[in-house]
Amino acid sequence: MANVATKTKTKLKMTPSEAIVETLVAEGIDHISGILGSAFMDMLDLLPTAGIKFIPVRHEQSAAHMEDAYTRITGKAGVVVGQNGPGITNMVTSVAAANMAHTPMVVISPSAGTSSIGWDGFQECDQVSVFEAITKETVRVPHPSRVADCLRTAFRIAYAERGPVLYDIPRDYFYGEIEDYILEPHQYRAESRGSGSLESIEKAAELLAEAKNPVIISGRGTVDADGIDVVKEIAEHLTAPVATSYMHNDAFPADHPLAVGPIGYMGSKAAMNTIKDADVLLAIGTRLSVFGTLPCYDIDYFPEQAKIIQIDINPKHIARPHHVEVGIVGDAKAASVEICKRLKEKKPNVQVDKERMAKVAEEKRKWEEERVELAMIEGTPINPRRALLEISRAIPENTVVTSDIGNTSSTANAYFDFTQSRKHIAALTFGNCGFAYPAAIGAKIADPDSPVIAIVGDGAWGMSLHEVSTAVEQKLPVVACVFNNGAWCAEKKNQVDFYNNRFVGADIEGPNFAEVAKAMGANGVTIDRPEDIKGAIEEAIKSDKPTVLNIKVDGTQLAPPFRKDALKMPHRLLPKYAHLDVENWDK
Repeated sequence: MANVATKTKTKLKMTPSEAIVETLVAEGIDHISGILGSAFMDMLDLLPTAGIKFIPVRHEQSAAHMEDAYTRITGKAGVVVGQNGPGITNMVTSVAAANMAHTPMVVISPSAGTSSIGWDGFQECDQVSVFEAITKETVRVPHPSRVADCLRTAFRIAYAERGPVLYDIPRDYFYGEIEDYILEPHQYRAESRGSGSLESIEKAAELLAEAKNPVIISGRGTVDADGIDVVKEIAEHLTAPVATSYMHNDAFPADHPLAVGPIGYMGSKAAMNTIKDADVLLAIGTRLSVFGTLPCYDIDYFPEQAKIIQIDINPKHIARPHHVEVGIVGDAKAASVEICKRLKEKKPNVQVDKERMAKVAEEKRKWEEERVELAMIEGTPINPRRALLEISRAIPENTVVTSDIGNTSSTANAYFDFTQSRKHIAALTFGNCGFAYPAAIGAKIADPDSPVIAIVGDGAWGMSLHEVSTAVEQKLPVVACVFNNGAWCAEKKNQVDFYNNRFVGADIEGPNFAEVAKAMGANGVTIDRPEDIKGAIEEAIKSDKPTVLNIKVDGTQLAPPFRKDALKMPHRLLPKYAHLDVENWDK
């Protein structure tokens, strides 16, 4: 039916559930993640026949994290679903994270039946109101005859605005009889983005041709647009160093002579020391987020006096935190191709700037030496940086790495280099714990031929270890590298630096995660010597089975505070709390 339906120009008589599923088939959706529920069971019953796999998770939050990662790798919008009320509200955190990550996604949101709305019925919740602030749009189905039309609208907005869309449908609207078209995606949404204003592109090319010290930042938009090759071409023509935006380390190949690494928290000093001297900054496919451009290592590197050229598909992201000289609303690849063409016309027959190449090489050498030196400091039992270094050296080149939020997970920004795109899937600026492991599961679904490892702290692991059951059930051999230091160490570092080592709520106790993994049907290994990490990683990948590596790391070797910009030394006014005042710490 599907092949015939998607080609027909006549209306078909269908149930609403059939219209929804056929629209998903036309969109190329081959799986949906979530937890089953009575609200959408009529639709669910059709999925196997339609060729759409339903992947059941253990907690609905995991579903949207999985689809976030799946979309970042494939470019295809993920789809999630859950029971009305708590099933959908359980996705709030992960949908908000996908929204901040600009990841297209459709949340099929069954809601209370129309005959009982307002009676505070079982599992009733105004889900549209809940999700309005954390999605690009909420699309409410007003009548059963509109189910396919509204779902098409949801996909159109998700792709156009790069983020999740809530598709809210009362649970009684799955039933009945309707007549509607089943359309191909090209019939209701535009695929081509375009290069943006040619006048702006001309100005950008002029600035770059005249620049004495141009630097490029390549971001997620470059990856999504498959634009890395043209970024290389521009960089090589200008002898311009290329940094990657915060936690998008795969947006430019690390082995390229002009690559200087990632900016942002715990990024590359080579990138920061290079960018700070730029006179023209070409930011391709990046929103230049506030957090992703904060000073780090006490280097206030972002060149506010530089002339910034910013390319982004979303006009809302142009010049938000940083003013620009030229803003280009367009596809990262298409805009870069046009800039490159004009640049070569304005500045033909250029020579490689050997002095600049040497300077880039020296900055990279110094940073590599420093990050290895920091990793080799002894820890009890293992320096977390040493563990990151050993993992980075052990994984194959095509490995997908997902990373969580936390002290060690974020330090991973300094240690993982990528030569291929769509391999770095990080939690990004929503900053919630529990992202990396479900994201790893989604990444493995998207890229089954590549090894997938998750970098997770023991705090975040407590929020995601239940999904080991999902990995086992679905036979998805992801490797969880759990950095076990017995504490919420990102926050603990704040208590070290700002609260005189007074630890409230920082220390946590957990079970033996390796043994828990074994009880759940996975492999589990505890590691307390750095020299054992490489072999454990290699064996885990070779086993082709979900594996949890319980890596015991030193809880006193901590990275700088995440929010140094947002914390202040404590002052107390009531006598009862005077001993806590910073001025009384040494008394």
